[in-house]
Amino acid sequence: MQITGAEALVRQLALEGVTDVFGVPGLQLDFALDALVQHTPEIRFFGTRHEQAAAYMADGYARTTGDVGVCMVVPGPGVLNAGAALATAFACSSRVLCIAGQIPSWAIGQDLGLLHEIRDQSHLLQSLTKWSAIATSPEEVPGLIHEAFRQLRSGRPRPVSVEIPPDVLAATGDIMLVDPSTLTPTPRDSSDQEAIGRIESYLSAATAPAIYVGGGAIAAAAERELLELAERLDAPIILSRGGRGAVSDRHHLAVSNLAGRRLLEEADVVLVVGSRFITSMGDVVQTKSGAILLGVNAEPSDLLEPRNYLVSVVGDARETVAAISATVTEGQSRPDWLDSIAAARNWADGEIAALEPLSSWLDAVRAGIPDDGVLVSELTQVGYLATVGYPVFKAGSYIAPGYQGTLGYGFPTALGAKVAAGARAVVSITGDGGFGWGLSELATAKKYGIALVTVVFNDSAFGNVRRIQAERFEERYIASTLVNPDFLKLADAFEIDAVRVSDPASLTAAIEKALANNAPALIEVPVGEMPSPWPLVIDGPIK
Repeated sequence: MQITGAEALVRQLALEGVTDVFGVPGLQLDFALDALVQHTPEIRFFGTRHEQAAAYMADGYARTTGDVGVCMVVPGPGVLNAGAALATAFACSSRVLCIAGQIPSWAIGQDLGLLHEIRDQSHLLQSLTKWSAIATSPEEVPGLIHEAFRQLRSGRPRPVSVEIPPDVLAATGDIMLVDPSTLTPTPRDSSDQEAIGRIESYLSAATAPAIYVGGGAIAAAAERELLELAERLDAPIILSRGGRGAVSDRHHLAVSNLAGRRLLEEADVVLVVGSRFITSMGDVVQTKSGAILLGVNAEPSDLLEPRNYLVSVVGDARETVAAISATVTEGQSRPDWLDSIAAARNWADGEIAALEPLSSWLDAVRAGIPDDGVLVSELTQVGYLATVGYPVFKAGSYIAPGYQGTLGYGFPTALGAKVAAGARAVVSITGDGGFGWGLSELATAKKYGIALVTVVFNDSAFGNVRRIQAERFEERYIASTLVNPDFLKLADAFEIDAVRVSDPASLTAAIEKALANNAPALIEVPVGEMPSPWPLVIDGPIK
C-alpha cells in the first residue's frame, strides 16, 4: 500500500488489537493523530492534561487487562514527563507501549536545539524499557510496532518504546502491514525436566513447604496451577506485594506477606515463583536458616545472586508450576503445617485489625467495592496497610506502584484502569499529597465520562514524611505540611460529584452510591495523624 508512516502506525496498532491510546497532542505527533481520526476510528484517543497521566493511564489499563496499554507523547519534555510512569511500569512488569515523537531525522544527534530536543533521547528510553527502537523510514514502522508487541507479549512483561520522527510519520512509502503477535509463554529448555524432578523431590520431602509468589505468576495467569500444587503439598501460597491477586485471599492456603513473614521462619523448603525475592532495601527475603530455596522465573537475572537457589528453572510460571505439580503425588497430608498456616493467618488478621483507625478505613473501602472491583492503592497511610490488609480476590483487581514507590501515580493510573475495566468498579485511594500530582486530570475524567471513584484521605500533610521528621529528627519539620484546595469545591468546578465523610460506615455508603451513579466522583475523608503501618508492611523477620 502507498500510505504514510502515520497511517502505517495506526493501522498496525489496530491489527495488534489496540482500541485505546492515551496521550497529549503536539507538533511532532500531528500526522499520527490525524491518521487516527481519518483511518482508524475504532481506536479511541484519550487526551490527558499531562504526559505523566497518559503513561500512568496506559499502565493502569495494562495491569487491569493483562494486555498492552499504549501511550503517545511528544519528544523531549513529553518523554521526560512520561518517565516516572514508565519507571513504575518497569518495576511492576507492566505491558506498556510508549510511542514517542522525535525531532526530524536529519537533526538527530546534531545538538542544534530544535523544538523539544533533548540529547540522546533514545538512550534515555532504553533505560526505562526492556526494548526500544527508532523508525528511520515509513516502511519500517509496521515491523517495529509488531516487534514491540512481540516483546510485550513474550518473556517478562515490561514497557517498550518506539520513537518515530515527524518526517517519517509524514512520508509516504510502499508499506506492508504485519500479522499481529500473540502472547507467547517463555519456553523451558528440555534439560530443565531434571531440575523440575529435583524441585518436586525437595517439595515432597519437606516437612513445611511454602510457595512464595510474585507478579510473574499474575502475568502468566497461573492461579489454577499454583492452587493445584499447593493443595497437593498442603503448602501456603505467600503473596508478595507484587503477587496480590495471583490466587484469591479467600483460599485457606493464601497468606499475605505479613503472615508469610511468620511462616518463612518455619518453612524448610521454599519455592519462589515469578518474584525477584528481594526486599525494598535490597536484601534477599529472609527465610529459616538452612531452608532450601527453589526458583522459577521467566527472567534469568532474577534467579542469580544474591539469591541462593539450590535448583532453578527459567520459564513461564504457569507451565513450569504445572509441570512440577504433575510429578507431585496427590494426597500428601501435613496437618501440623496446616495448623501453623491457619495460626499465621489469624495472627496477621489480628495485627491488622488492631491498627486503628487505619484498619477500619480499609475495611470500609473493601466493603464498598464488589469482589471483582479494582482498587488502585496510592502511597498513603491506608494504602500502605492495604499491601497486607486489603483482601484481593482476583488478578488485576489490586494495583500498587511496586518498588518505585511513585507518589502521585495512583489517580491517573486508576483512570486508565477504569477505561480498561468497563462496567467493573474501580476505586482509587490516595492521600492529599499524592492526589496533588494529578488533580488536573479531573478534567480528563469529566471529558470522557470515566466513572472512577476517588477517595482522598486528607491530613494536610505528606503524612509519612511528617512522621519521620517527628520521630527521627526531633520534630524539625520542613516542607511536610500542605496547603490544599477545598476538594469539594474543586470537584464542583469540574462538575464532578463530591462528598465529605467522617466515619468508615459513611465511606462505605459513599463508595457504593458513587459506583451506582456510574459517573466520576470524589470522596474526601478528613483524617488526623495516623499510626505507623510500617511494622506490619516492611519485609523481614517478625519483631
